[in-house]
Amino acid sequence: MTDAAVLCRNLTKTYGRIEALRDLTLTVPCGSVFGLLGQNGAGKSTAIRILATLSSPTSGTVLVAGSSVTQEAERVRRQLGYLPQDVAFPRWMTGAQYLLFAASLSGLPRTVGRARTEEILERVGLTAASGRRIGGYSGGMRQRLGIAQALLHRPAVLILDEPVAALDPLGRREVLHLIRQLRGAATVVLSSHILDDIDQVCDRVAILAAGSLLAQGSLAAVKERYAQPVFHIEVAGDARPLLERARSQPWVQKVLLDGGRVTVLVSDVGRAEQELPLIAAGTEATLLRYQRALPSLEEVFVRLVDAENIA
Repeated sequence: MTDAAVLCRNLTKTYGRIEALRDLTLTVPCGSVFGLLGQNGAGKSTAIRILATLSSPTSGTVLVAGSSVTQEAERVRRQLGYLPQDVAFPRWMTGAQYLLFAASLSGLPRTVGRARTEEILERVGLTAASGRRIGGYSGGMRQRLGIAQALLHRPAVLILDEPVAALDPLGRREVLHLIRQLRGAATVVLSSHILDDIDQVCDRVAILAAGSLLAQGSLAAVKERYAQPVFHIEVAGDARPLLERARSQPWVQKVLLDGGRVTVLVSDVGRAEQELPLIAAGTEATLLRYQRALPSLEEVFVRLVDAENIA
């Protein structure tokens, strides 16, 4: 296995005249939790299906765990764990029965399958519920069971397609907590259109729009490169003089007012750090808070997608 758990070069997928993926090149390092981020229709699920050997690329090269998804599909599947977006569980089975059945389908000997089932039930927090029928599981429990099934044969790469999209807040928290714990045990590739989820669990990201790659890299690097610098200033008193003074500066791009809170988007961080505190102190309002905001993945995503739509 190479340093890249997943490698795509010039990946293109077309359906007739529709280009679902266009010249996609990305690298997923071994051991990372990698997020594929994009709106519905961006190409995330198409890419996931190709990585899982469920669809063939129109052109390009795709390697998973060092093997080609087109020429060595069986070898890829032995190294791969996969959780589709919509999982149909046999509701009459217990959690333990389902995993034992999945272990047999994976070709694990009975004794190994039993040992792995007990081990993985403990890992996903379902030991106490292992004797209950799956029909009585919550949404979060079913997703954790799906991840358990994908982990049974100890894959090198785990692929999760929108793993929390249909869950309530509690179920989302359970599954995201589990994904965080998987770091280091396998390379995890997950797709999502929920920006906060990616921000919480991933260390690397790729942002897609209309089948094309807009950005990829470590989460910190992508934020640093593409997020617009933002400052928050909160005052007690009339904030309108501060708003007007900030708006008149050539290095200020946009100013928003929400009660006593002024949000300032700037083009020159150095000048903003020098001059904004003086501007805030020069008004009659009492300064309560001055802070440069940490860039969010949402800011990056909106900025890149808006730029793509304009282009």
